[in-house]
Amino acid sequence: MTKATHPVDHARIERAVREILHAVGEDPDREGLLETPARVARMYAEMFSGLHQDPRVHLRKAFTEKYDEIVLVRDISFTSVCEHHLLPFMGRAHIGYLPDGRVLGLSKLARIVEVVSHRPQVQERMTEQIADLLVEDLGAKGVAVVVEASHTCMTIRGIRKPGSLCVTSAMKGIFRANVSSRAEVMALIYGNRPAS
Repeated sequence: MTKATHPVDHARIERAVREILHAVGEDPDREGLLETPARVARMYAEMFSGLHQDPRVHLRKAFTEKYDEIVLVRDISFTSVCEHHLLPFMGRAHIGYLPDGRVLGLSKLARIVEVVSHRPQVQERMTEQIADLLVEDLGAKGVAVVVEASHTCMTIRGIRKPGSLCVTSAMKGIFRANVSSRAEVMALIYGNRPAS
């Protein structure tokens, strides 16, 4: 992973967390909470590390290859943070692309998901950003991204519906234009297993 170019302001986060603890009626100076502001600052630095990284660095090294069938990596696990409530959502991303003379190392797809997911955001944007990166920087003939996630802003608060799953997709190029190509990539993603 690339290093952060803009350091996170840990002291500022710690002050804000102390203020939140005061605001909810807690005593930030009690023993159990003394180190909480520092812990939260470290957690935010980790969970939002993608803000200070460029996912395109993982697309710089592609290999010339005549392969002209679908390349797919499925079940790439991730955790992100919903920008509406600053609560985590977690799930799996499935990424398929149809090369146009260049292929990526397979781990690069997982690295792109890792960088893009470590930002405050919505799942729809995350799905679209991953697809756009592959179209723009790899020049693939087609890109299919399907993201499935459970959102704690919906499972532990508000409507409280554990087990619910949000599924988003972004289809580009041939996977958007050609119904049979889209069906083929979706069959590769889900096979005989149900979407979960």
